[in-house]
Amino acid sequence: MQFSDLIQNEKILRAIDDAGFETPTPIQAAAIPAIQSGRDIIGTARTGTGKTAAFALPLIERLEDTWTAAREIRVRSLILSPTRELAIQLLENIQKFAAHTDLTTLLVHGGTEYENQILTLRLGVDILIATPGRMLDLIERKALKLDQVEVFVVDEADRMLDMGFAPDIRKIAPLLPQTRQALFFSATMPKDALSLAHGILRKPSVVSSDPTSAAAENIAKSLYYVEKNNKNVLLSWLLQRLEYERVLIFCRTRRGADRLTASMKKQALPVDVLHGEKEQRHREDILAAFKSGETPVLIATDLAARGIDIENISHIINFDLPNEPETFVHRIGRTARAGASGIAISFCDPTEKGYLRDIQTHLAEDIEVVEEHPFHSEQIKNFSGNVQSKHTPDKQKHVSKIREQTTWRLTPGQSGKLHAKSDGPKKNARRNPKKKN
Repeated sequence: MQFSDLIQNEKILRAIDDAGFETPTPIQAAAIPAIQSGRDIIGTARTGTGKTAAFALPLIERLEDTWTAAREIRVRSLILSPTRELAIQLLENIQKFAAHTDLTTLLVHGGTEYENQILTLRLGVDILIATPGRMLDLIERKALKLDQVEVFVVDEADRMLDMGFAPDIRKIAPLLPQTRQALFFSATMPKDALSLAHGILRKPSVVSSDPTSAAAENIAKSLYYVEKNNKNVLLSWLLQRLEYERVLIFCRTRRGADRLTASMKKQALPVDVLHGEKEQRHREDILAAFKSGETPVLIATDLAARGIDIENISHIINFDLPNEPETFVHRIGRTARAGASGIAISFCDPTEKGYLRDIQTHLAEDIEVVEEHPFHSEQIKNFSGNVQSKHTPDKQKHVSKIREQTTWRLTPGQSGKLHAKSDGPKKNARRNPKKKN
């Protein structure tokens, strides 16, 4: 199958040729005709298989073939993205596919000035790419209306839920016209995401090119059992021995990512860190340095790294295992993009054995264990129980239950009876010398 079998618009076909695309991927071949039918769509496919083009190409074709000038402060299509970085990449891809058309695009996200966005919206926009928070701010400022939207796209729907954007999406949906087409796309579609989608979409068609739990077959996965306090030295040991082009390292928390980065920099390793507390311009500079190879090792949290589409990431390292198997699939999907091969390395300490079991069940495969390194722990490898960190939510919940059981308070009536006459005199009570017995 060729793109010319799916897309008829010559301007878009020329842009596809310019981008070097040769044949459609399975998700593109399945999703493009479904979207062209006008139905609402739920699309799932593993990372790196071309989901963006799967919805962007038919969207651009529809807007180009039915072009009418966008009205003031209105948009013809809306694409929601969970993070700034993913929104920026969406804009770059859509501008590439729409390069030979006259369609206008606008990107809005937090951390940028309102003025230019408001001025652009006054002229009307064909394709608006936005993060939910900033878009709702523009609506409250009366700078944006959604009553002319023809196509509504939610990209990375599962991450929208993880980041707490479900209420925002539910606020946005009623502002759209009844006749709009809605598209939900993601690498995974857990029950909560499906529930959100079915609450907004009308009799959607489900399009899937492969099992959403599957990771790319051309990713070599390996596992290192290591004590928690040896993770830093194991990472340093690996980075000094791996032949890598670019390495993306995942930590569970911002603080952990910062500490790890400081530790690696002390050893003169070429690393930087990316997380949500970085200013937008700084985040863009960090990604640019990683993309160019100036800083070939990037330490990041899941939300900051979500949707990063950078070629030639040779290695993914899970410094901390994620507590959700779907997140593991997303992480390792940052490598082996567009048919390339990649390597995914995971560290596992005693507190993460439960996470590891869930991941291997989800993948329906065992991950190869590497024992030939100085920090291998046979005890952790053979350990079959669960060890919880004192800071895990489960532990906090357990502590709070104990407090509930052991903490008691007296009602005002009970406190009055606490030292009744029948209980005898109060100990250490001050005597009134004037009082006669």
